[in-house]
Amino acid sequence: MSLPDNYTTYPHRREGYDHEFYDWSNMHERASVTWPEGKSVAVWLCVSLEWFPITPEDTPFRAPGHMVTPYPDYRHYTVRDYGNRVGVWRMLEAFKAAGVKASFATNAAVAERYPELIEAVLADGHEIIAHSTDMNGTITSDLPEAQERALISDSLTRLEAASGVKPNGWYSIARSQSWCTADLIAEHGLTYTCDWVNDELPYRFRNGLINLPLNTELSDRMIIATQQHSAQGWAQMMCDAFDWLAAEAKGTAYTKGGGRMLPIHLTPYIIGQPYRVSALEDLLADLANQAEAWIAPGAEIVAEWEAQQ
Repeated sequence: MSLPDNYTTYPHRREGYDHEFYDWSNMHERASVTWPEGKSVAVWLCVSLEWFPITPEDTPFRAPGHMVTPYPDYRHYTVRDYGNRVGVWRMLEAFKAAGVKASFATNAAVAERYPELIEAVLADGHEIIAHSTDMNGTITSDLPEAQERALISDSLTRLEAASGVKPNGWYSIARSQSWCTADLIAEHGLTYTCDWVNDELPYRFRNGLINLPLNTELSDRMIIATQQHSAQGWAQMMCDAFDWLAAEAKGTAYTKGGGRMLPIHLTPYIIGQPYRVSALEDLLADLANQAEAWIAPGAEIVAEWEAQQ
């Protein structure tokens, strides 16, 4: 029995991607990037400030980290609240001690409920990134475009009103986008998103939006909470990743030299625990002492990359 002629016909099939969001390119074929002062690895610390409503919305899906037992789930709800009330302050102390700046991907609901926290984040010179309304504010392809536009607008309006800051970056809940999200983000005047994880340097969408990849594999949630490694093991993995990228930046048989990027995704109710936060402190001290490390918020990394394109 033979297949019909149209069975293997796909109008978008070509070398590279099967979509039109951005042009195909291998990282090693692009123009090299040089970070400030000749540093070879841009280290991006991105902290998720998340508000988990005590009753999650299960459609279209539950955000990673949501409560898992019958509701009201006070045990898991209060653990997440702990991150914003206790754990994150330890992280701010660690950042200050190491003299580094981070990006804080912030639910609008967090900015509204924890004003003292947002004031401290901004007072220390950190960046605020838009992170939807709360952890029920998910985006998928079955969300009508008008509702998605309203969700993005609502989150940006509320975040700016509560923080006094107009964000440059956008991070979707669970990195989930629809076919419209990139255009809607650009429509609202944002410079970059960090939802697409398929690279280690920024790249530009055809609509002008820039993607700053936030690697899922390099997060405390993935390594500590999901894969059940210790905090010290997580910190060692981050050091190993940095060492590899710094060596690769010098060039190999298959990759030419040039700047690399190490995104480190942090969660206050995970890494901010008293038996884990010392691993973060040790990691930050180690990275701050690395001659090849440029530790900067996402907006600064994007601006430096964009200036060289």
